[in-house]
Amino acid sequence: MSRKLLIRRYLITGLLIWVPLVITLWVLNLLVSTMDHSLLLLPAEWRTEGWLGMHVPGLGVILTLLIVFSTGVLAANIIGQRLVKFWERLLARIPVVNSIYNGVKQVSDTLFSGSGHAFRKVLLVRYPHPQAWALAFQTNVPAEVVGRLDGDYIAVFIPTTPSPVNGFYFYVRREDTIETDLSVEVALKYIVSMGVVTGNGNSRPALSRQDAELLLPRARS
Repeated sequence: MSRKLLIRRYLITGLLIWVPLVITLWVLNLLVSTMDHSLLLLPAEWRTEGWLGMHVPGLGVILTLLIVFSTGVLAANIIGQRLVKFWERLLARIPVVNSIYNGVKQVSDTLFSGSGHAFRKVLLVRYPHPQAWALAFQTNVPAEVVGRLDGDYIAVFIPTTPSPVNGFYFYVRREDTIETDLSVEVALKYIVSMGVVTGNGNSRPALSRQDAELLLPRARS
């Protein structure tokens, strides 16, 4: 092996080690520094700068988790539920804030609520042309749309790579989709890594035998 190829190999090996580590540390630093802003809610004399003379990173994470947990405990009882409803009615009277808050709340309720049906199934749909297949997440079809579609349609969200927060929202016939056995977490891993990272035996089979038999004839058509 020539010296040039050897140097190139060492550089690529070093990048493969350092790039994921640096990005991970950068993301963690961003999250911790953002959560540390919650310390501003405390009086100045309670902060570490007041009695230690220095800022201790990470205390904001603990405070943020305590605030979120306390909010959940408060909202779980009758008094807390009344306060939440009062707060939502108050926000509903502010024109611009109302639209933003309701949209974000609907998305968060769908994603974090265990009773929701969105993002519970990973499907294969024909995109961007009839000879190609793309991973998609089944979501909810609005009642206003169901009555206007002739046939059994489902709503799907097709995420983009490598940023799954962006994508396309379509209504497709159920018969034109293939339901996989992939979990949402594994499907997101495939999408973010552009197919480079696999389940490594931790994911369930991508397709059942019946779906695989259906896929082969369709792929040839």
